[in-house]
Amino acid sequence: MLSSILLQIVTSPADSGSAANAVVNSMPTVPPPTQATLSLFDLLMKGGWVMVPIGIMMLLAIYFFIERLLTISRTGKTDSNFINNIKDMLSSGNIDAAKTLCKHTKGPQAAIVDKGMSRLGKPLKEIEEAMQSVAQQELYRLEKNVSVLSIIGRVAPMMGFIGTIIGVINIFYKISLAKTVEIDVISEGLYQKMISSASGLTIGIFAFVCYYIVQMMVDKRVNAMEKVSSDFIDILQEPNK
Repeated sequence: MLSSILLQIVTSPADSGSAANAVVNSMPTVPPPTQATLSLFDLLMKGGWVMVPIGIMMLLAIYFFIERLLTISRTGKTDSNFINNIKDMLSSGNIDAAKTLCKHTKGPQAAIVDKGMSRLGKPLKEIEEAMQSVAQQELYRLEKNVSVLSIIGRVAPMMGFIGTIIGVINIFYKISLAKTVEIDVISEGLYQKMISSASGLTIGIFAFVCYYIVQMMVDKRVNAMEKVSSDFIDILQEPNK
């Protein structure tokens, strides 16, 4: 009698565990939840129609930045010994060779000196004015379309702010229809509000950075033009010239 009771006590936990395992094994397996993925394009499109002009401004900023970089870089390849060669030619009286060198040298510095060479024999003030006129034309070519980057830098954040206002209006409109405030109701407006604002600010910052990079390059070229113009005037003012 006692031995049978002890046997039941010893064997019952194992039987209970087996039964529990059987129940667990018989339960249907629940697959792990799948995380929804959202592409960058789909995420940006949640910003609403205002993302279209913001995207156009981004493409314009990239285009004009690269175009100005290439254009300004090409104007900075003038030989560093250019003005020294001009000085040597003028000192030896070889004016035609100096004019030929100016004609065959690309860049704003050569164009300025070439204009001064064409006014040799005229009063110094007239030569300076002619060179200044060419310098203004070359500066216009360097700064062409640079203002577009500045405009984009100012307008893009404002367009993002417009998207923010539209998103808030959308939120309140959905709440008025649903008569409740739930994440499903206001999510569309929140997406539009935040994405448009972030995109506008990002494009604006990018355009401003591009603008100041290009402007620094232009300033460097302007300093080079002023230096070559001053050096040429100094050559003309040397004795027996």
